[in-house]
Amino acid sequence: MPLPLPAPDANLKSLPVGPFGPAPTNPGWAAALFDSRAARKGGILRRAVRDVDREIGRAAFLDEVRKRGFHCLECAGQFIIICNAGQIRIVC
Repeated sequence: MPLPLPAPDANLKSLPVGPFGPAPTNPGWAAALFDSRAARKGGILRRAVRDVDREIGRAAFLDEVRKRGFHCLECAGQFIIICNAGQIRIVC
């Protein structure tokens, strides 16, 4: 006999729900990330996927990257953000 599921939390009804559960909202985290010296100078940022999912959610994070015209790669549980809009050529 399956166990009953707990009742949904009434406070979560207004939050958008993605494939990983309710999307967190922490706009200050994204603002600090993209206001870093590396981002302002067109450098490279790296963040763990699990941290992005926890802090602002993957969809919101990728929206922020696109909004700035930056590029984002995912490899081995990390997001690598290239903070410029130049063309990318993968060499090997």
